[in-house]
Amino acid sequence: MADAPLPPTNDDAPLPEKGPSRLRRAAQAVSRAARLPFDGLGYLYRTGQENKHFTLPVLNGAFGDQLASRHDPRAIRLSFRRHDADVSVSQLRLSAERRKTVVFLHGLMGDEYIWQTGPEPAVRYGPRLQQEVPVHCLYVRYNTGLHISENGRTLHHLLAELVAAYPEATEELVLVGHSMGGLVIRSAGHYASVSTKHEEAGSSGSNEESQPATENQELTTDNSPLTTSNWPSRLKSVFLLGVPNEGSFLEQNSHLTSTVLRKINLRPTRFISGLLDKRSNGIKDLRHARLVDEDWLSPHADDLLPPRTVVPPLPGVHYHVLVASVLKSVGSALADYFGDGLVGTGSARGTIFGDPALPLDIYVSTRTFAQQHHGTLLANEEVYQYLREQV
Repeated sequence: MADAPLPPTNDDAPLPEKGPSRLRRAAQAVSRAARLPFDGLGYLYRTGQENKHFTLPVLNGAFGDQLASRHDPRAIRLSFRRHDADVSVSQLRLSAERRKTVVFLHGLMGDEYIWQTGPEPAVRYGPRLQQEVPVHCLYVRYNTGLHISENGRTLHHLLAELVAAYPEATEELVLVGHSMGGLVIRSAGHYASVSTKHEEAGSSGSNEESQPATENQELTTDNSPLTTSNWPSRLKSVFLLGVPNEGSFLEQNSHLTSTVLRKINLRPTRFISGLLDKRSNGIKDLRHARLVDEDWLSPHADDLLPPRTVVPPLPGVHYHVLVASVLKSVGSALADYFGDGLVGTGSARGTIFGDPALPLDIYVSTRTFAQQHHGTLLANEEVYQYLREQV
């Protein structure tokens, strides 16, 4: 009987590969840890570039006044927007076939995208309105960190240019503003009224019509003389969506907190108060909805109850005041204060719009949408249908 073959010995088996040594593994771990901050910064940079339309407006809303004062290229300039770029009035090329133009203004830390895009099935008012109604829809982007009155004056100039360049396409003008955007619209109306009074006073002079432009003459956004301010005469409707017409309770609380911390006058409280005070002028203006220069230039502007100029509605215009409340009950004191979560319903309704002594040629319609918050006013089917019917 033959002997059985012997099993293979361990000497014939391949040797296992040795893994990296403990020292090498430790060095690799240290290397990865060292690269993490740079990888993170690279990720943040790439994300910021991909979402620049979001991060840049937020940056301007928080510190836009400081960016503008330093002439920082990241500071947003008020302009019409098309295809993700600023466009001049001459580049709009509005057709005279459509004789109504709707201009949309976003709120704090927003941009024109809020009217145009969003996750399904959100309703985006601008493109849909232009498809369903024979109107031109235009979008304005602005630096929400600047004073509301600064943006209001520039918007007044821009609308004057628009009407002068396209008189047929702007036979009827409609303005739609969300949150701070509504305050900028109201401020623009104020400065249009001031300009009209100045022009009327100038035309009553004997030789002023033949005088050359002076240093005090208003200029358009292109630095050419502003020859007309008649856009309010073409203004049909103003839609105010969640606008803090009496101020924002959040900013009022921020101001009060900063004041109290400053009064305590300890090093930690002074530090926190100083940080709070670095918020932009646009945010500070939301405390009491300051619409004119005189209010923030006043030496009492930082008082708990500062002086505030009353800006009345424009004559001959229909104002649509759209209010949201996160609660089912819209008439309670809680809803009146908290409202849509950012703007109280009482502030959104606005004292001036409920004044029974308003002239007969000023029309105000107020509509409240229950169980809606500040953001859903921009993407709600019921709100859109109201806008479409009233435009």
